[in-house]
Amino acid sequence: MRWFLVIVALIGAAIALQAGLVAFAGYVLLGVYLLSRYLARRWVRDLGATRECDSAPREVGETTEVTVTLTNTGAIPIAWVLVEDLLPDFAVKARTPRITVKGKRVHVVTLRGKQTKTIKYKVTFAMRGYYPLGPTLLETGDVFGLHRRHRVIGKPIYVMVYPKVVDLPKYNFASERPIGEVRLQNRLFEDPTRTAGVRQYVMGDPLQRVHWKVTARTGQLHSRIYEPTTLAGATILVDFHQDGYHKRGEPHRSDLVVTTAVSIAYAVSVLNVQVGFASNGRDAADRIREESLAAESPEAQVEGHATRDEARDRFALNEESDRIRPVVVDTRRGFDQFQQIREALARLEFTDAFTFAQLALEMAARMPRDATVIAVLPRVPVETAIALGTLRRQGFAVSVILIGLDENHKLEAHGRLLAETVRDIRYANTVEELATLGANTATHSPAAYTVDIPLS
Repeated sequence: MRWFLVIVALIGAAIALQAGLVAFAGYVLLGVYLLSRYLARRWVRDLGATRECDSAPREVGETTEVTVTLTNTGAIPIAWVLVEDLLPDFAVKARTPRITVKGKRVHVVTLRGKQTKTIKYKVTFAMRGYYPLGPTLLETGDVFGLHRRHRVIGKPIYVMVYPKVVDLPKYNFASERPIGEVRLQNRLFEDPTRTAGVRQYVMGDPLQRVHWKVTARTGQLHSRIYEPTTLAGATILVDFHQDGYHKRGEPHRSDLVVTTAVSIAYAVSVLNVQVGFASNGRDAADRIREESLAAESPEAQVEGHATRDEARDRFALNEESDRIRPVVVDTRRGFDQFQQIREALARLEFTDAFTFAQLALEMAARMPRDATVIAVLPRVPVETAIALGTLRRQGFAVSVILIGLDENHKLEAHGRLLAETVRDIRYANTVEELATLGANTATHSPAAYTVDIPLS
C-alpha cells in the first residue's frame, strides 16, 4: 500500500507540474505495480500440493520416503516458487537431531500452466516420537520483488516411532519385590508349574488338576494344590514434568526414561499378568487434534500470509501446556496391553502443569492393590517421596527406578525415599545399565544411606 501511495503522489505531482514524461513513467510504474500485485495473488492461489508417505508406525532407525507433488492449477505460468516441506524444528534443528533428512526438501521451481513437479526426500527416525511430516510452505511473488505471498497448503502426515525395547535378563521379577510378591488374601492367581501339595478330589475339579500317580497309589482321586503366584503385575508411573528434565541432558534423559518404562512393560506383559501405565505428560495426538482445528480451517488453506515467519509460526508446536489430565492405560490383562502402553509412550511429551505427586494421588483409586507400583523418575523432590510413601501406607508395593542422577542427587533421592519406607530403589544412567537393572538395586544395603541427608 505504501508503494501505491508513492506512485499516486508522483503522478499527481507530475500532472501539477505538467511534466509529461514523469507522468508517463508514473503510469507505467502504476501498471507494473498493479500487474505484479495481481500475479502474486493469482500465483499463490493457483498453487496446489499433495504429499505421499507411508504413515505406518516405525521402529527407531527406520526410514520413510516423502513425495511432494506441486501443481500449477491455473493457465498462467508461475515465474518462481520457493517450496519447503515443513518438519518440526525441535526434531531437525536440535543439538541431537531426532530425525535426519536425506535429499532436499527446499526447492525453487518454475511452473508452466497446468504443469506438475515432484520433490522427494527421505526421513530417518533416530528417536521415538510422533512426528508431523508437512504441511508444505510455498512462497512466490513478482519478478521485481514488490510483492511476495506465502501459503501453507496440504495436510501433514503423522508418523509414530515406537520406543526401543531393551531386554532385562537380570531383572528378577520373582524376588526382592521388584513388581510383585504381594501376599494375597485368596488364591486368585495360581502357578500351575509349582505344586504345593495334594488333596482329595472335589466335584468340579478340572481333569488337568488330577494327580494321577497319587490316585493310582491310593485308589482314590486326588487333585494337585498349586502355590499362589507371587507375581500380580505392575502399574508403571512415569514422571514427564518439564522441571525434571534439564535442557543440558535432553533428549537423552527423557528417551532413557521412556525406554525404561517400555522395557519393563514388555517384561511384565510376557509373563501374562496385568500391566498398566500412567504419566503426567501430554499425548502428542491430543495436542495435534486441538492445534489442527485452526490450522486446517478453509481460511488457513486459502488465505496467504504476509511473511514467511508468520506462515511457519501458524503451524509451530505449542511449547506450553495447561493439561491436568494424565495419560492412562488402565491396569489389566490382555494381549494388546503392551501395544497400548508402547503407543502411549511413543507419543508422550513434556508437560508443565501436572506434577508427579498429583499423578500418584489421583491414580491411587484407579490402580489395583495387588499390582506393584513402579515409578520411573528423573528426580525425587520431597512431594514425590511423600506421595510414594502414601501409596505404601495404603497397601501398595512400591518400586522406584531413578534415571540419570549423579551420585549427590542419587544419595539425596535415596534418603527421601527411605524416609518414606520405600526401599526397592534402582537406577540407570545408560542403556547398558538398564540391561543390568536387577544388579544395581539399593534394597540390599539401606544402611549405606544412613548419612545425614537434607530432606528439603
